[in-house]
Amino acid sequence: MRTKLVRRAAAAAALCLTLCSPAPARAAGSPVPDPGSAESAAAAAGAERAARAAAAAGLHFGPCPDAEGLGTPVACAELRVPLDYARPDGPQLSLTVSRVAATGGGDHRTARQGSLVHNPGGPGASGMFFPLVADLPEWKRVAAAYDLIGYAPRGVGRSAPLSCQDPAEYAAAPAQVQADPSPEYKRERVAAAQAYARGCARRAGADLAHYTTLNNVRDLHVLRAALGEPKLNFTGASYGTYLGAVYATLYPGHVRRMVFDSAVNPDPDRIWYRNNLEQAPGFERRWADFRAWAARHHDTYGLGATPQAVQASYERVRTAVARTPAGGVVGTGQLHSAYLRAAYYDEVWPGRAAALAAFLRGDPGPLVRLAGPDPDSAAEGENATAVYTAVLCNDADWPADWETWDRDNTELARTAPFETWANAFLNLPCAYWPVHARQRPVAVGAQPAALPRTLVVAAERDGATPYPGALELQRRLGGGAALVTEEGAGTHGVFGGRNDCVDRHVERYLLTGDTSGWRVRCAPHPEPAPVSLDDRAASARRALLPPVV
Repeated sequence: MRTKLVRRAAAAAALCLTLCSPAPARAAGSPVPDPGSAESAAAAAGAERAARAAAAAGLHFGPCPDAEGLGTPVACAELRVPLDYARPDGPQLSLTVSRVAATGGGDHRTARQGSLVHNPGGPGASGMFFPLVADLPEWKRVAAAYDLIGYAPRGVGRSAPLSCQDPAEYAAAPAQVQADPSPEYKRERVAAAQAYARGCARRAGADLAHYTTLNNVRDLHVLRAALGEPKLNFTGASYGTYLGAVYATLYPGHVRRMVFDSAVNPDPDRIWYRNNLEQAPGFERRWADFRAWAARHHDTYGLGATPQAVQASYERVRTAVARTPAGGVVGTGQLHSAYLRAAYYDEVWPGRAAALAAFLRGDPGPLVRLAGPDPDSAAEGENATAVYTAVLCNDADWPADWETWDRDNTELARTAPFETWANAFLNLPCAYWPVHARQRPVAVGAQPAALPRTLVVAAERDGATPYPGALELQRRLGGGAALVTEEGAGTHGVFGGRNDCVDRHVERYLLTGDTSGWRVRCAPHPEPAPVSLDDRAASARRALLPPVV
């Protein structure tokens, strides 16, 4: 059990930025303030007040509640933060925090340097498991030098959890989706998006407006103070890179070391509608990478000797589960969600290929185990989706007319059909969002003071956070920002055990503050080896990966 938790922590250290009529009623309460408004100034002042109070009170760590599933030596605490920083004496939220204390080392590099806070992304992912990576060899020296700090951001897990629909409805199976949607299907999805937005308003009420990146950044500022740290040491993956970049922009004097792994493009004009559009070509490339790999291992899987033949095998499975859901629970929706993982993590390729091969041989069991719904995780998945939606919808303006969405995604789908429409329909509630004013994205890089050295890490073929975003983030962070690129690879989340070259650069930076150059390139990590077609191959990795939200 302990080994499974540790591996889950390692995987969760790099979560992804995508989940798999009349206007809705508006939520009551204040709008999300513009960063330049008087209310935003009040929120900034409220954050400073909350940080001072947190520094005085500190955090009181003790045994973790059984609900966290962590066990010793991880300790847990609760951090109180304002729901609305413009009203710091108003309602409070309790955020869960986890810690494994630094072990110390025999040389100055591994002597304790403070706390290292991690955000795994989403938004909607919990970092509570992060301290468990202290048990992994590739984290040993970092764990000697730093207290490893995980936390569940506002709305996530037990941190005042946000919900937009009944988890049983969220996990309903089988789901049948259309890769090339008909006009009737599009109308159904528009109605579903409107209903989902209304559900968020109904369940969260006025609180819904306060799930934003700006408030996540303020919470991080308060957490830093509560840990007793004058400056923040931080690693963020995927959405966590955007969170860290906004923190660095608003609080440059409180930055010590920051690692940005699999960087979101922080250009305000791309937050978030254009960023999501730009994922489609990236996912298409990664889906092609999987098919090319499976074709190279045709002798093992029998899916076809060319990428086109592998695609035809996938389509045969898709047609079959559209007609008769596998095991009564895996329709085209579950199938697509499971195989979207192949665009994120190449370590799942053997299991995905084996499940397709087994199904085509007449054995649906591996596919059912791989893609079937898990009732035990339904509440967690619904919660993650709710937070993802709320933060992205609140953070920026989105097109409010379906015609724009339909035009842009129809054009994209001509060359990138794999994920275009699924991503569009996931984010479509933002067109009908019941918060009557959106946040204006922060101009990352406009900080009033120079930053210390920071480190961006990226895979060249990452689909969820395409590589140009890493270049843009490096540019905006200034001359002290270095970039380590994993060439020719596309797994989302690079640091922490996949690539020795990348790990050496990140470890050196965290331990010494030094970087090896402005831009450094590492060879790709090895592709996964094919496995036999027994049932275990289809599900062996499933327990090791975080949910794709």
